[in-house]
Amino acid sequence: MRPLLPASGDDLDDARLAARYAYPDDLAAPFVRVDVVASADGAVSVEGRSAGLGSPADRRVFLLLRELADVLLVGAGTVRAEDYGGARRPVRGTERPPPVAVVTGSADLDPAGKLFTDTRVPPIVLSLTSASPRRRERLTAAGGDVVALERLTPDLVLAELARRGLHRVLCEGGPTLLGELVAADAVDELCLTVAPLLAGGPAGRIAVGPQGAHPRPLELADALHEDGVLLLRYRRANPIG
Repeated sequence: MRPLLPASGDDLDDARLAARYAYPDDLAAPFVRVDVVASADGAVSVEGRSAGLGSPADRRVFLLLRELADVLLVGAGTVRAEDYGGARRPVRGTERPPPVAVVTGSADLDPAGKLFTDTRVPPIVLSLTSASPRRRERLTAAGGDVVALERLTPDLVLAELARRGLHRVLCEGGPTLLGELVAADAVDELCLTVAPLLAGGPAGRIAVGPQGAHPRPLELADALHEDGVLLLRYRRANPIG
């Protein structure tokens, strides 16, 4: 893997790569980093799953970003589609992997799924007070740390993570959750892998949000490449206005 910004012919070892992706120091509030992969023509999945767009380069960065994060934030649709299990590798400097925090208004998750059965730490289930009490009880019995919020808006979701001291947030999708974060101007950094593939088909885009949301300006902070795969890191530009 070689950097494009600044141009260099040197391969990046694990330490140098981790330094490039390090979160800001001394965070007092959640810093939201998003990690997504898309094909060259913008598809976010092949046959309904993002795994079809993967590569060794993307996998290496995916695992590194998990090791640097306090929590993995994911929408329920992505958990169901990808059959999410828990993270395996510990957060750097600790002995525990980051928990998966799932946003689900209905609490409609399978208590026998890998999220609950294949994990080293309990998942955090962020649901609504209006969700079925029976569903919430089943997820709690399966080992989930279930929280009922009045609204699943980005401000309340991130406030709940902050209350737990989880400031280094890694959002792994899906499009609806990312669209809500974009609309709330809550994305601090976007890590976008561009797979050298024309996928076609009916696949959607990385974010789907409400009409009328203002575009959020970003600036390119880093660009890496390996075997035709581009790994781009964008950060929040100057505030709008």
